[in-house]
Amino acid sequence: MDRLTSLRVFRDVVDAGSFSAAADRLDISAPMVSKHVAQLEKSLGARLLNRTSRHLSLTEAGEAWYAQSSQALDLLDAAEAAIGRKNEAPRGQLKVSAPVWCATPRFARVLADYRAEFPEVLIDIHLENRKVDLAADGYDLALRATQEPSPALIARPLCKVQFHLVAAPAFLATIDLPKAPADLARLGAIVPSYVDLDGLSLKGPSGKPAPLRLSPVLRSDDTTLSLHAVRAGMGLAFLPEWLVDADIAQGVLAQVLPGFSAPPVTLFAVYTSRQYMAPKLRSFIDFLATKLGAPDGAR
Repeated sequence: MDRLTSLRVFRDVVDAGSFSAAADRLDISAPMVSKHVAQLEKSLGARLLNRTSRHLSLTEAGEAWYAQSSQALDLLDAAEAAIGRKNEAPRGQLKVSAPVWCATPRFARVLADYRAEFPEVLIDIHLENRKVDLAADGYDLALRATQEPSPALIARPLCKVQFHLVAAPAFLATIDLPKAPADLARLGAIVPSYVDLDGLSLKGPSGKPAPLRLSPVLRSDDTTLSLHAVRAGMGLAFLPEWLVDADIAQGVLAQVLPGFSAPPVTLFAVYTSRQYMAPKLRSFIDFLATKLGAPDGAR
């Protein structure tokens, strides 16, 4: 069997989470997928996957091989794309899903800069705080802020996003200022409905994490409404820096417990397959990685 094909098959098995799903992606039979993986394990002299009838996981050797071989395949794919499509300009409509808090001047400038460089691409961006089904809903790409991207999708990290606990000065003037995360439970909070309150924590000057307990006075699936509510003095809120940094700098909002911080989340570009990426998709992901990964969104 061709070694390079076996490498690609193994990667798709891990990305898809099962032999049958990988077979569907590659349009080959599940037994053929198994043969490729078995041949790869035989040639390496190591088991790469733990398999049961219901579960698939990487062995220690498999994790190391997956990380290294995926990088090698990505380099090969990039080289092929550069040679085979170097004269093909990105063009067409690109359907993108992104969090509502991307509706900021910073992200708008990134989109404007991309448009200036690739004028033949029409970006059709949908701002929503739900996880869309890329294939079923017809999306080329989704931007997701998370600690753990779905293993069923290809995920490329773009940048870190810090979240801040903020409130309006008028609201803070009416309360006893909290001195530790435990004091926050007595205060009203505006909480996005898509945030898992049980998973939040803050790390203080000592470096020790403390649970972040909030008492919601408003829950909303619209981050923009949450921003307006905290500006209006309805309560404190836990919101991404992209949305609140300008307000903090102008004094419209103030940080609550400034000596404490939450672990940043990573903004990922997620898509369904590395194979035959259209120039419009590849160029947009590369552009976002360059622009958003630069300090302060440097252009």
